[in-house]
Amino acid sequence: MTASILDSKIFSPLFHSQEMREKFDDNARVAGYLKTEAALARAQGRVKMIPAEAATIISQAASEIRIDMEQLCADTGTVGYPILGLVRQLSKASGDQAGGYVHWGATTQDIMDTGSVLQVRDGLDIIERDLERVLKALESLADKHRDTVMAGRTHLQHALPITFGYKAAVWLDSLRRASQRLKDIRPRVLKVQLGGAAGTLASMGAGAEAVTALVAEELGLETPLIPWHSTRDTFAETVCTLALLTGSLSKLAFDIMIMAMTEIDEVAEPFIKDRGASSTMPQKRNPISCEVIRGCHQGVSEAAHMLLGAQEADFERATGPWHAEWMALPNGFVLAHCAVSQAAFLLEGLVVKPEKMRANLEMTKGLIVAEAAMMALAPHLGRQASHDVVYEACRRSENEGATLVEVLANNELVSRHLSRIQLEQALAPENYLGLAQHFVGKVLA
Repeated sequence: MTASILDSKIFSPLFHSQEMREKFDDNARVAGYLKTEAALARAQGRVKMIPAEAATIISQAASEIRIDMEQLCADTGTVGYPILGLVRQLSKASGDQAGGYVHWGATTQDIMDTGSVLQVRDGLDIIERDLERVLKALESLADKHRDTVMAGRTHLQHALPITFGYKAAVWLDSLRRASQRLKDIRPRVLKVQLGGAAGTLASMGAGAEAVTALVAEELGLETPLIPWHSTRDTFAETVCTLALLTGSLSKLAFDIMIMAMTEIDEVAEPFIKDRGASSTMPQKRNPISCEVIRGCHQGVSEAAHMLLGAQEADFERATGPWHAEWMALPNGFVLAHCAVSQAAFLLEGLVVKPEKMRANLEMTKGLIVAEAAMMALAPHLGRQASHDVVYEACRRSENEGATLVEVLANNELVSRHLSRIQLEQALAPENYLGLAQHFVGKVLA
């Protein structure tokens, strides 16, 4: 039985990514530790800190060893960390002579931190890959619907006409920034950690700095200026960046949820038989992907909060905040990828209903273009006087059920300056879109 939703077989189709989970599970964790130990041995062999033959044997043993996970779990429960038990098994597999050089001059946090960085790199690769699907889907929606007129809403009320393509372009622009942030953090985050017991590498003696650079080279990571074992901003920045990404996805999902309401019905999630069904209401088609995306964002935000707290690493080795990272980092990545993959599914199959958008646009009988009427009258009456005239016309339209054009056309103060045809042209929603389509073009370009 599992307690965590990330390990639940019941909820796995919704709240976790199996692919990402495999990058952060125990097997991946141990594989990262072994890769780091092997790279350390090879680097030390290259500078003759340990015998070259020993380095070769250790590296080969690390690639071939089958770790006794039960023993490793028992050792971790006793020691408090997994590396001592891992080193014992790797040393034994390397033989009596070479085994004595395993983990030479390193400390537990060096191996665990570098292993975590390798997991982060794999995680970023997966998220960036699937985020491209989201971006392409939004590009398609923005292009296809750049002229699909709909009601723009502020404070959940009709505001002015926009196009659905404009709305999609706004989402797209936000998620492109999220994509760029993921690329920007890589040089800062993907750095090897090697500091020894207190960060000075005193145990390695001459050649210690060269070993750090060579380990980074072996693993395809950056070389830090100074060990970062007691400054945890990079992991915090990583998951905060993921939280910004899921926040943009959550905004998009919330918009779509509202637009999919029965009373609005402008979009719908992709149809799959039984998806979003109710156990008691046969008519239901609940916006499941949107709900999951919003839930994942809450989880990633909490993981980011934990990692911000974990920055309080005291002195040269933390007395507890480090442990919070072990919980928050995997959760942040698994839930972030869940949100991205759900968004890709949602947007690639989104059902858009232009006819409902048009019907909703016209439901207020022209009130949504009241600003257009005001601006058409302003050159003749002045801006404030025009506002007052149109304001009164809006109230009459609401009370009498007449269109705004009809009320204004019957107003002598208005008809003195604008004909019925001029009013109809000024109040046509497609004629009052401002730069909506232009902005879509800029984003797509």
